[in-house]
Amino acid sequence: MTLDSQLIILMTETQTPPKRSFLATIFLSPDEPRLRAGWRLLIQTILMFILSIPIGIAVFASATTLGLRLGNFLLNQIGELLIFTGSIFIVRRLLDKRSISSLGLTLNIQILWDILIGIGITFVMMGTIFAAMLLLGWSKFESFAWQTESIFNVIANTVAFLVIFIFVGWNEELLSRGYHLQTIASGTNLFWGVIISSSVFGLLHLGNPNATWVSAVGIFFAGLFLAYGYVRTKQLWLSIGLHIGWNFFEGVVFGFPVSGLDIYPLTYIKITGSEIWTGGAFGPEAGLIVLPALVLGAALIYLYTRPRFSA
Repeated sequence: MTLDSQLIILMTETQTPPKRSFLATIFLSPDEPRLRAGWRLLIQTILMFILSIPIGIAVFASATTLGLRLGNFLLNQIGELLIFTGSIFIVRRLLDKRSISSLGLTLNIQILWDILIGIGITFVMMGTIFAAMLLLGWSKFESFAWQTESIFNVIANTVAFLVIFIFVGWNEELLSRGYHLQTIASGTNLFWGVIISSSVFGLLHLGNPNATWVSAVGIFFAGLFLAYGYVRTKQLWLSIGLHIGWNFFEGVVFGFPVSGLDIYPLTYIKITGSEIWTGGAFGPEAGLIVLPALVLGAALIYLYTRPRFSA
């Protein structure tokens, strides 16, 4: 045996990783010294529930003090902001050993474009659904809000719900396309990260009013669409813009229910078509009408993000 052969054998033996213990295999990532993805997800979920106790009490006390109803949309979203962002920040730093910005929250000038384009894409999508349902006779226009209310009331409610949906866009995208998708992908791959996180996203909406398993499937497809914005940009800002615009245009501008919730509408309509197509009381996400709109939106995302791939 030559000296070179002996050196190769010695280097091979030296580079052989030590055998992992049973507990290390179960709990620790094989690639780096941190917990496996599943344990990190579990701890983040537990931490959310822990944080929800004091924050829920604070929301209740605030609603009581201000004389607001306990289901106040804005207070609830502020509570979710603290719960979601707080739990993800803690787990991301201590267990993931990553910064929260590494979830796709890089701060640069592109943020504004991604958010605004995302909002614009959903205006086209929801406008298409609105026009199609009118033309097909599945809905009937009744009136605009300013025909029966003061302009001040219309503006105040519109701005209030825009602010609420900004919170919703941040909260749900940080959780679903941010922590859930990316943590699952780190333990499996991007495909399963998208599929599993979108499935959880659909299941989480089963608690909404008028929710069914059909609506959960519709929300699953909406989750795939929102994940596409992340996949194309590797940032959350486009998905956040899509989420904000989806809710705002669906509920406020065009007057549909938003995932089963009755939102202040600028446009009053009456849904007359079959629920399987229109989504009925849950909104377009629960109807087949949403599928071509999702395809249209995905095509617009592709066109918007194509220069990033060709650069």
